[in-house]
Amino acid sequence: MLSIIIPTHNEENYLPNLLKSIKNQSFSDYEIIVADADSTDATREIARDFGAKVVSGGMPAIGRNRGAEAASGELFLFLDADVILSPCGLPLVEKSDFLERVIDEFRRKNFSMATCCLIPASCRFVDKFFHAVYDFYVSKMAKIMPHAPGFFILIKRDLFLAIGGFDESITLCEDTDLTIRAAKKGKFGFLKSEKIKVSVRRFDVDGRWNVAFKYLLAEIILLLGRRIRGWPKYNFFYKKD
Repeated sequence: MLSIIIPTHNEENYLPNLLKSIKNQSFSDYEIIVADADSTDATREIARDFGAKVVSGGMPAIGRNRGAEAASGELFLFLDADVILSPCGLPLVEKSDFLERVIDEFRRKNFSMATCCLIPASCRFVDKFFHAVYDFYVSKMAKIMPHAPGFFILIKRDLFLAIGGFDESITLCEDTDLTIRAAKKGKFGFLKSEKIKVSVRRFDVDGRWNVAFKYLLAEIILLLGRRIRGWPKYNFFYKKD
């Protein structure tokens, strides 16, 4: 079984599209766990309406760990609420083989942990440029310092538990920290069969160059072998649209 784990906080505007895209999958051997950080909107009700198990969450690392504790699958798929599982990042379709294809590739290549490239939910050149640069960089860095962004992490349950899950003391790039530790114990790779569609709300809220600078600084800190347990922090608690 696949356990799909989604950390949330006030995601009533994004979560329905993700859950619809999951329900539209040809692959059906899954459970959905939403780890919610005290939402004040309809997030929890929406999750339950789609048949998801709802548990208490917190910041993303905390939510993902609480979701994993409630999971029963042998594979964990960590997603953010503002992504969509649709072939090649296309709009929602009635029936999608996204999960079937990525899980087949994951097993066929004997990965222990994997991620995939992304497509921004934006027509703006600057957004496509930033995401293309990111994809190029992380693919080239895979053997030096592997990255698996929190919006799509597919990992074997046994490996996740063996490394102790996400480090909840890290305030930014806890996903990269997890990937680095996992890659030392298992086989990490990039899935080529699909790309995942992600929103650009972080760019819209925080500013594109501010986001680029923050993550460039974070990358330098990580390359120096340090972990971020203070500034700069990850902005999870966005205001509702």
